[in-house]
Amino acid sequence: MDGAFNRPSPLAALTERDRFWLAFLHRHGPLPSHLLYEATKATHRCKDTALRRLQHLRETGWLCLPQQQFRLPKPDFNPYVYDLTPRALQLLATQGAPDHLRPTGHWLHLTGVAATTARIEIATTTRGDAFIPAATILTLKGAPVAIPLARSKLIPDAVFAIRRPEGYRAYLLEYDRGTEPLVSPSFRKSLTRNLEAYDEAFTHDRARQHYGLKAPLRVIWVFGSEARERAFTAMVGETPTRQQRHELLRNLAV
Repeated sequence: MDGAFNRPSPLAALTERDRFWLAFLHRHGPLPSHLLYEATKATHRCKDTALRRLQHLRETGWLCLPQQQFRLPKPDFNPYVYDLTPRALQLLATQGAPDHLRPTGHWLHLTGVAATTARIEIATTTRGDAFIPAATILTLKGAPVAIPLARSKLIPDAVFAIRRPEGYRAYLLEYDRGTEPLVSPSFRKSLTRNLEAYDEAFTHDRARQHYGLKAPLRVIWVFGSEARERAFTAMVGETPTRQQRHELLRNLAV
């Protein structure tokens, strides 16, 4: 006999940390190696061992290195960014993993969004609180992520919630790389138009009703430049209601 009955299952080779990494990438999207290490540092302190394990998961067909990262300037100076392979996605599907809201768009945008939500989850769980991903929120009413407005739709970069001892808080994320103008006379996207869209989304509690939320809802902003951040702060500061609805990520207590 060829020993088929004694051959270990491919799944048996996956450790608890491996399975966590697969689920973590599934929740957030492509992530650099140092964030994957940070996510499990509490139980696995050695960074070199973590990097070798990630390489092993790539060699055995569970993880891949998306090619977009190698088209950036000086890619050799950046940590590897990992993502799931079809094999890993198939495993997660057979285990009943939900369809997560993974970021899309330009490589720098989607990896920026993924890294932001991953850092928020790491900080949240480190404090002993619970991170609730978009997939859980969107199932409350079976709603899409896009919030319908009168003439368009508002699509946040991410949706999540945090459960603390005092209750739940829900958040929409906007990741601004500065590729759009501050103000535009046309109907093209701009920071001003985005804030106006959120004004409409919060009118009559439209956004919370769309998602079926009872928890308070705020918009978290991440900016790639201090100039954009200052312009945003000035725009929000003009209106008290905007001040109550929007905040910078660095001011968020997670």
